[in-house]
Amino acid sequence: MDIHGGVIAASIMIVVAAVLVVRAAIRVMQTARKLSFYSLRRMHNANAWRLLFFALFLFSCAFWLPFYGEPMVYVYFPPSPTPSLTPTITLTPTITLTPTITSIPSQTYTPSVSDTPTLTTTPFLPLAIQALFQGPVTPNPDAVFTAIQFSTEFDGLNPVDPKTVFEPPIDKMYGGFDYNNTIPGVQWTALWYHDGQLVCYETEPWKPEWGTGGIGGYTECSEPIDGWQAGTYEVQIFMGYEWKVVGRFIVLGDLSTPTP
Repeated sequence: MDIHGGVIAASIMIVVAAVLVVRAAIRVMQTARKLSFYSLRRMHNANAWRLLFFALFLFSCAFWLPFYGEPMVYVYFPPSPTPSLTPTITLTPTITLTPTITSIPSQTYTPSVSDTPTLTTTPFLPLAIQALFQGPVTPNPDAVFTAIQFSTEFDGLNPVDPKTVFEPPIDKMYGGFDYNNTIPGVQWTALWYHDGQLVCYETEPWKPEWGTGGIGGYTECSEPIDGWQAGTYEVQIFMGYEWKVVGRFIVLGDLSTPTP
């Protein structure tokens, strides 16, 4: 039992004792009325009044103890700090293994773009994209995303046969990822760049049905500016203004006829 519980228990016991004293005083007064001798009756009445005053004292102690006595006890016996509850550990979603790059054909292909693409060095949100925000922009600082996996097909949970090098023609490209510690309603954004130029994007508040963690998150691009041109593509994902993850893939150009 702690100090507060002990003080309350003591107050209750004092009140019970005071009630018993009052009952005893009433009985003494009733007995005094039956006595014939004045001196005995006077002595019994005096005893009854003493009991009433003592009961009044007990009631005063019962009132004083929880309001003024408990703080005085804490002066000599400081309460120990209450340990904080240990938060429930949120399960971290299983990270999907990075796919193996498909083997290069035995024929020699000549991409139509240079080997060294021009990429954005520091991810940032363009002002034109920020103007489209509809939700709050303060994310959970502990929000995490797994590496983005790219594929031209998506089964609802994961990209099908993800790769990092693709050959035309391409109808639609998916970037799949797992996530954890996200907050519903916070604005999230996916930017698709081709050789440093923004060609596709999507931005909207994080939907409540997506939850705070899980698998099957994705971004998609079906109609990039100028179509799916050969070169290096980079996808940047933001929560609010905070950059979370970047993924890259390559689209090959027209393949030249192999030399016999």
